[in-house]
Amino acid sequence: MNQDWEDRVTALWGRFDDYAETAEDEARFRADVDALVAELPEGSPLGPFEQACAWDSTGHSDKAVPLYREALARGLSDVSPYKARRTKVQLASSLRNIGRAEEGVKLLEAELDAPSDELDDAVRACLALCLSSLGRDREGLALALGALAPHLPRYQRSMANYARLLVEPEERPGA
Repeated sequence: MNQDWEDRVTALWGRFDDYAETAEDEARFRADVDALVAELPEGSPLGPFEQACAWDSTGHSDKAVPLYREALARGLSDVSPYKARRTKVQLASSLRNIGRAEEGVKLLEAELDAPSDELDDAVRACLALCLSSLGRDREGLALALGALAPHLPRYQRSMANYARLLVEPEERPGA
C-alpha cells in the first residue's frame, strides 16, 4: 500500500490506548482497523496482518491466530519481511496464549537462524515464554539471559556464559 495508508495505520496504533477502556472501545478500535483494511486491494496480506494485531491487542488471541496464518499464506514476507517476522513473533505468542506453545516454539526456533534485525530479542523473549509454558524453564531462562547480556553495561561475557551453561553443563575433567 502507499505511505499515506501506512501513516494512517501507524497513527491509529499510536492512539490505541485511547480505545482500551471498555469492550466497546476495543470493538471500535477493531472497526477502525477494518475500515483501513477495506481500502487495501483484494488479497493483500496487510489486511489480515493488521486485523490479527487488532484482535491480539484487544485480548483475543484465538481470533488472531487464523488471521496471522492468512497474512503469511498470502505472502506477507514478499510485501514486508519485517512485518512477516513480527507476525511470527505475535503468532507464537498467541499460540502460547491459547495452549499451543509447542507450535510457537517450532515457529520461533526457525527465526533464531533468520537474518538479524531489531526483532531478535523479541523472538528470544517470546520463545522463552513458549518454552516456559512447556516446562522448559532452563532453556527459556538461557534464551532470556542470552538476549539480555549484550545490553548490559558490564558482565556481558559472564552472563552469556551463564546462559549457555543453563543448557550445556560445563564438562569437568575426569568426569
